[in-house]
Amino acid sequence: MTNTQLKIATFNLFNYLEPPNAFYDFERIYSAEQWQKKQNWIADYLQEFQPDIIGFQEVFSPESLKVLVATQGYEHFAVVDQAQVIDDFIYRSPVVAIASRYPIIALEAVQPNTELAQSLGLASGFSYSRKVLRATVDIPHIGPCDCYVVHFKSKRSMIEADELDKTCTAEKTIIESLKAQVAGGWGSTIQRGSEATLLMIEMIERREASNNPMILMGDFNNTLTDGVLSHLLTSTLRFVSAIDRDTYLAKYCLNDAWDLFQVAQHNINAVQNAASKEISQRANQGTVQAKTSARTPTHYFGASSSVLDYILLSSEFDASNHDSIYQVTDYHTYDRHLINPIFDRDGESTDHGIVLVSLTLRS
Repeated sequence: MTNTQLKIATFNLFNYLEPPNAFYDFERIYSAEQWQKKQNWIADYLQEFQPDIIGFQEVFSPESLKVLVATQGYEHFAVVDQAQVIDDFIYRSPVVAIASRYPIIALEAVQPNTELAQSLGLASGFSYSRKVLRATVDIPHIGPCDCYVVHFKSKRSMIEADELDKTCTAEKTIIESLKAQVAGGWGSTIQRGSEATLLMIEMIERREASNNPMILMGDFNNTLTDGVLSHLLTSTLRFVSAIDRDTYLAKYCLNDAWDLFQVAQHNINAVQNAASKEISQRANQGTVQAKTSARTPTHYFGASSSVLDYILLSSEFDASNHDSIYQVTDYHTYDRHLINPIFDRDGESTDHGIVLVSLTLRS
């Protein structure tokens, strides 16, 4: 049987903009040498790790990226938006993209339910800070699979204090900056959490209509565990019959690929432990303990670190589901350029780790 393994990656490219254009202000332009170095770094990762489907973030130059990934064997590439030009050559608002070795048979920019947004107290014109891409990819052994690529709102404050006002005292400047940070940071949190909520609703409705498996990947700009985005992993319901709940709920829930990997490893360790126990009982050596590993951060800020980049999977990729088709057999965060950078190699890389999940067809 061919194509028994499937690799999915999420990759924040960090200001992927072809010169002589500039990102955000006129001084931020790659030289020809820097641009080639960035291109080579991306190509080297693709050659080494060979993901089959990649969700990209921070794409200013999609046509250039399309050409680059085509040289690495990705025949299928798509975007649903374009970066904004704020001057003749100055760009902002990069977009997401997807590259795939398998055919993209449908493509759409996901639209939020504006009526629901209003009922949640959001503005009538609510929109995602960056358009969400949904590509339906024809994956071996599964068929049509809905792949969502996101880049949720950052934690950067939505309100900027006027630090150039020379008429303010030092204390007043500090006060205004503090107020802007508190209010603007909360505004960004509301936006990010609302984006995740409205997207999840659209994914559930799409799943109900199409029955397609789901993959959600991207830069979430938040951990999944602090409450702002935790509803993406909702797996329980209150006041619903347990029989109905257990029958249908798993179909519409998403699972963190890391959690699925840990469960798969636990099951493998359990089998190995049982075999080791049988072998070692006579020698009274006990059993081999299951190995656990800490999750590698994907982003560093000062002395702190966090996981901001995720791949979430539907039940077709959950080995604990009897009807699953694939199971998570490896989870890898590429972070050499973050923890041990070498300028000649990593000088134009990215400020995020790259998450790669390996899925293997269940026998």
